[in-house]
Amino acid sequence: MTRAVQVRLREAGNIQSFLVGDLELKRNDYCIIQSDRGLEYGQVVSDPHPPTEEELAQELKMVVRRITINDRYQILKNIRDAKAAFKTCIEKIREHKLPMKLVDIEYAFDRTKIVFYFTSDGRVDFRELVKDLARVFKSRIELRQIGVRDESKLLGGIGPCGLKICCSAFLRSFDPINIRMAKDQNLSLNPSKISGICGRLLCCLKYENDTYCELGKNFPPKESIVATPQGRGKIIDYNILAGKIKVMLDDEREIVCGVNDIKVI
Repeated sequence: MTRAVQVRLREAGNIQSFLVGDLELKRNDYCIIQSDRGLEYGQVVSDPHPPTEEELAQELKMVVRRITINDRYQILKNIRDAKAAFKTCIEKIREHKLPMKLVDIEYAFDRTKIVFYFTSDGRVDFRELVKDLARVFKSRIELRQIGVRDESKLLGGIGPCGLKICCSAFLRSFDPINIRMAKDQNLSLNPSKISGICGRLLCCLKYENDTYCELGKNFPPKESIVATPQGRGKIIDYNILAGKIKVMLDDEREIVCGVNDIKVI
């Protein structure tokens, strides 16, 4: 019976489906797969299952094998060599005086290609750099320009919440984020408070926004005049997740009550 599994390529990388054949694989196993880029390794994130119609329409490639001890040695060697290649590339960038910042280097598992990730404010003519790198490493060279959010995803880090940043931990793609989301969540619009280490708006503003919008339907706008169990007053603040509203009464006392305990006048 034809079976498929979903495989995550690299940590927090894209998830793709592959045919598994007769291999015995289970969730969290590591494997070698055949992709458009050649042989790669990844982690199985689903149990084997009959391919869906969507998966069959993609002309899935195959899982080659479960990862072996030799494969693990190869991966470690690639990581070690990438660190050395990073220093060499930095030197070459300086020699060519190119306005680019090298972010990361990745060896293809089978070492048929080396990918150099970089950021830059504009387009960079790196043709001579590619020739230099190809002479040094005797391999196919790819220079890939990425954005600042991709840079944070590759390098990782700790967010203002004290946890590993979302893009590096579990987010697979970047959705559009706008300042309206911060307003809907009653957050301070201070850029330092709502920006991630990449300098862009926090990714969590996006996937938390639907919850805030749904709960916020029960909250009257700020400055609304309301009746409370302790008298008449004006809404000055609220906590959507806690379901609480802060009201300044007509006698200038401030109280906190539940959203269901007030009535708009």
